[in-house]
Amino acid sequence: MTDRAAPQAAPEVSARVSWHHRYVLTLLLLAYTLSFLDRQIVNILAESIKADLHISNTQLGILTGLAFAVFYTVLGIPIAHFSERRSRPLVIAASMALWSAFTILSGKATSFAVMAFARLGIGFGEAGCNPCAHSMIADMMPPEKRASALATYSLGLPIGSMLGLALGGLIADAYGWRAAFFIAGAPGIVLAAIIALTVRDPRKAPHAGEAPPAPNKRAFRQTLQELRGKRSFWLAAFATGLLAFVGYGHGVFFAPFFLRVHGEGVAALAHAFGLGPQGFLGLAGAFTSGLGSFIGTWLGGVLADRFGKNDRRAYMAIPAIAALASVPVILTMYCVGNTALALGLMLIPQLLNALWYGPVYATVQSVVSPTSRATAAAILFFVMNLIGLGLGPMCVGALNDVLAAAFGEVEGIRLALLLSALVILITAALFWHARDTVRSDIVS
Repeated sequence: MTDRAAPQAAPEVSARVSWHHRYVLTLLLLAYTLSFLDRQIVNILAESIKADLHISNTQLGILTGLAFAVFYTVLGIPIAHFSERRSRPLVIAASMALWSAFTILSGKATSFAVMAFARLGIGFGEAGCNPCAHSMIADMMPPEKRASALATYSLGLPIGSMLGLALGGLIADAYGWRAAFFIAGAPGIVLAAIIALTVRDPRKAPHAGEAPPAPNKRAFRQTLQELRGKRSFWLAAFATGLLAFVGYGHGVFFAPFFLRVHGEGVAALAHAFGLGPQGFLGLAGAFTSGLGSFIGTWLGGVLADRFGKNDRRAYMAIPAIAALASVPVILTMYCVGNTALALGLMLIPQLLNALWYGPVYATVQSVVSPTSRATAAAILFFVMNLIGLGLGPMCVGALNDVLAAAFGEVEGIRLALLLSALVILITAALFWHARDTVRSDIVS
């Protein structure tokens, strides 16, 4: 029978964070890092995969977006609901072993169909990581440290992306793109075993003097009932989805853009450093976009905890202002003729559009009761990844094919990226409107 009891108030959590909680946060950060390494390494390999498997830009967008997002988006919610009643570390460990195995399988792909199957499997595995990790962190950390802790965990995105771009490009130049997948998948098997053997669920080991949360038996629809009136949650979810639409769509075509539009410039710069084109772009992308995302993710958590302490509206104002400021920089980046300048400009929008992680994730974990946190996070990721991962790369790829037919490969990819970047203006407006209700929506 469905438990219809009203959500209980969150227990008071000690501001002291134990060494075990720091250890768990570190392992979760490593898990998220490997998930993004395995997910994003395909971006730097995109042009090689496209040529080897003889696929179109649209198919490339499907491989990097929709194929991954099908299971990743749909399964996140049921896995999160399952984890509310089971050991979250074991769910994360099993998920990691699965996505790592399918990453290795990607290196064996000989056709679009086989690669799509492998990407489906990676998405299947990674669906179990984020909701469980977010709810564990929220259970371990006191409210005043929640944004910075979730931002620390979110550093796995830029770190994993940096490693994927740098190692993927260097390994591909030296040994081919298939070897890059083999090497990327192996560490996840080891880390999965470590998490399964050494991490206990914080529900079973609460802070001293804190009563352990009761096992969650509430149905998914009851979590939706909690979120029904949370206007700031839904505005933030769609805002992050549209921002991810641009981020994932542009991330896939980052290397193809520079190889097609700045081919000679890339070759000259790569030669100066004694590298091949993919290796150089991987390192350049890791330094600019990766470093920018790293700084932005960390800074967003710090700013949210600092300014949100006095006014929770800062949780939505910070990403709104940052998103708006990123648009002119992105447009300039795709129009300048100097290769080094275009690469360098990437750092700024990556920094600005990473400021939202800590504030938004903290808001999502604070607008529902503790027993609904994993499911609330999964709903956020469902909306965000359906729009961002599922549609972003595919739509940008399809737009690229259409415009390339009319204007050629070089201008086609440039125009596709310029037009799709304007979606960020809608993101900024949604975040700004979420300021109106975020204070009243937060319950813990």
